[in-house]
Amino acid sequence: MPASARLEDYPVDVTAGDLFRDAPPDVAAKWLAMADGLAALREEAGLPVQEVVARQIQDLGLSFRITGDDDERPWPLSPMPLIIDSAEWAELERGLIQRARLLEAVIGDIYGPQKLVAEGHLPAALVAGSRYFARNVVGIQPGKGSHLHVYAVDLARGRRGTWRVLGDRLRLANGIGYALENRLALSRSTGALLGRVHTRRLARFFSELRSGMARTCARENPRIALLTPGRLNQSYPEQAHLARYLGLPLVEGRDLSVNDNRLFVRTIAGPKRIDAVWRWIDTNALDPLAFDARSAIGVPDLIEAWAGGRTEVTNWPGAEVLEAPAFAAFMPRLCKVLFNEQPLLPNIATWWCGQAAEADVVRKRLDELVVTSAFGQFAEGLPGGRAVAGADLTRAQRRALLDGMQRRPMDYCGQETVQLSTTPALIDERFEPRPFTLRAFVARGSDGEWTVMPGGFARLSSSSSGDNHAILMGEGDLSADVCVVDRVAPRRPVESRLDETPQVRRGGGILASQAADNLFWFARYVERAELTVRVIRALLGSTIEVDAAAGSNPEVVSRMLALLVEWGAITPHTARLPVPQACHAALAETTMSGGVAATFGFIRSTGLTLRDRFTSDFWRIASRPLPPFDSQRPGALLRVARELVERLGALSGLLSENFVRGPSWRFLDMGRRIERALGICSTVSFLAGDDGEHNDALGALLDLSDSQITYRTRYLTGPRRAPVLDLLLLDPENPRSLAFQANAICRHIEALPSLGEDLLPEAPLLEARALLGPLKSMSIEAYDSAEHLGATEARLLALSETISTRYFLQIEKADVPAGAGLLA
Repeated sequence: MPASARLEDYPVDVTAGDLFRDAPPDVAAKWLAMADGLAALREEAGLPVQEVVARQIQDLGLSFRITGDDDERPWPLSPMPLIIDSAEWAELERGLIQRARLLEAVIGDIYGPQKLVAEGHLPAALVAGSRYFARNVVGIQPGKGSHLHVYAVDLARGRRGTWRVLGDRLRLANGIGYALENRLALSRSTGALLGRVHTRRLARFFSELRSGMARTCARENPRIALLTPGRLNQSYPEQAHLARYLGLPLVEGRDLSVNDNRLFVRTIAGPKRIDAVWRWIDTNALDPLAFDARSAIGVPDLIEAWAGGRTEVTNWPGAEVLEAPAFAAFMPRLCKVLFNEQPLLPNIATWWCGQAAEADVVRKRLDELVVTSAFGQFAEGLPGGRAVAGADLTRAQRRALLDGMQRRPMDYCGQETVQLSTTPALIDERFEPRPFTLRAFVARGSDGEWTVMPGGFARLSSSSSGDNHAILMGEGDLSADVCVVDRVAPRRPVESRLDETPQVRRGGGILASQAADNLFWFARYVERAELTVRVIRALLGSTIEVDAAAGSNPEVVSRMLALLVEWGAITPHTARLPVPQACHAALAETTMSGGVAATFGFIRSTGLTLRDRFTSDFWRIASRPLPPFDSQRPGALLRVARELVERLGALSGLLSENFVRGPSWRFLDMGRRIERALGICSTVSFLAGDDGEHNDALGALLDLSDSQITYRTRYLTGPRRAPVLDLLLLDPENPRSLAFQANAICRHIEALPSLGEDLLPEAPLLEARALLGPLKSMSIEAYDSAEHLGATEARLLALSETISTRYFLQIEKADVPAGAGLLA
């Protein structure tokens, strides 16, 4: 049976309202064409289409986190998109633009003349009662005359096909990145299928979004940053993807500082001017000096720089005051008052209980309504501050809610229950109706006018009830792309500023100090993990006949176990256990910082902060969990060790080959070289630290340094102390030697920008040259001593600290050095 036939027969109540069932015949034909295209994709790939899409999601690194989760989850995307006719979408667009104009006007009045309150159209308690009302912002005039630049709105399609607003999202346009990611994953999975049904593209909207933010800036080529709360934020993966797609630096509050009412990002080349920030931080946390002093994610004095007109902030601080559900009760009236128009896109009927008559309506109709917090915060009788359906309450819950409403009526709203339309979702190769909500996005373009994304982000509920209680992704929910389709192939869209051919330039833009720090330590963790696993592999090789890399010399085994203790991979007690048990413990260790599992955790957590800089191939390898190793059998553990060495080697290869040779790569490679140099010092000290000719120890040393083949090619004898140590310490051509690492570190530091204009070497370069000097000027006979190795290790640690002091974040407010270009 063709997929189109299965879609036509899928079970849905024709009177309930379904996006496919309600579609005109020519649009319904596009639904059927999409269903057949997905079926053809399944036949071609030989896999369920859900798995094909899931692989694209994995390749793109798409993930999300449910509140309370520690780990991210793969993004749940339905292969079947929502298909909306362009004629129906045109009506939605008109309503969304009207609503954007209305929101802009209301925010402008609240923080400006406040006529709506003075004339009785808005209760003062409604404004002042919101936790998002920013009193510090009252009276400030935006430089370009607008308070909103981009916002999201949750829409519900009722069972009669009428669209309504569930809520406005002016703080953060959450989902805008996921809408882009859904489209990328679906288009990569289905090839030209979206084009065949004449789906409108999203690229122009995103180019207009960026151009609109640039339009508000004073400089011709402004630097715009995306301000994130950090990698632990629920939507951080979305923010990183957006920053990469739009070419915006992804910065945290501690990356930024304000000097002379201007905003700067701390970079390895000193402070660099930031003209605008797209904030993904609540107003209350935005500036600890202006709002919540406990905020550790904001930027001190940011509000002062913004109020002075020297830094643009998208959206305006305090704009989220209108997110309070209580405002929905007044929006239809405000539309009439301000524009003398009826809302083209009404919101769901809402009664604010801060007014006696409305509170009485809610109490009398409690079984028909949903009760929610008026201002999005705790209210008695609402568990966790969540909305509850009156009909679902027990007698005790109902009494508690009514008591709370009696004591503080202004904290509650009643809203009508919208029975949601359904849409076809492909579940286990069958089409099923799922209730859905749609998040649409509106932004100012390069001309300052509102533009609507031709599509959006849809949430398909795992519940079949079809009510509007929840609008966030939850357990079992799916997302879906939203395809606005034209009945004929669309003409080429008008080009925006970002579609124009840019002036040719080279380089990778600014490198924030914190990003440099993370790159440096990410590479160190990768190198640290690789060397630890190499020791484990060598130990396990001594316990089975097929891979006797370290030999069976008990003294060599003891020394390598002592290395693992020194690195914090195992305890001294564990080192006395049989070798397989000790190796299993080192692989599984999570509490000690040197354990393999702990180090992989550091790799992943540090890598999360660099998502906007890593390719999907690289991130897929870096974020892969450890392979299972429940068994303590040497052969099984050895296979795990080999797999990890190969994986870490692949990461090192991608670090070497896939990064442009700019500052980002230099900090990655510097971190790798410093960690490798420290590892060489440790392994040489433990395995060849005396004056004897321990061939087994020297052979293990060559194995750990991946220099066995080089040695055999160069020398006909077995491992001998002087040639082995010369190869590993002083040979400048061996990429595993100490001298090679020191040379590379010097070259990297020499290539980094200097703060001063006198061109004198800075402290890191002086330290690096002091490290390299003895390695270039001594013979192996002169260098071969514990004293020299200890001095080298001390210099490496001092160099790492000097690099940190010079290039990474050390102080809360950046000093502006003499001669630095503040407008760079």
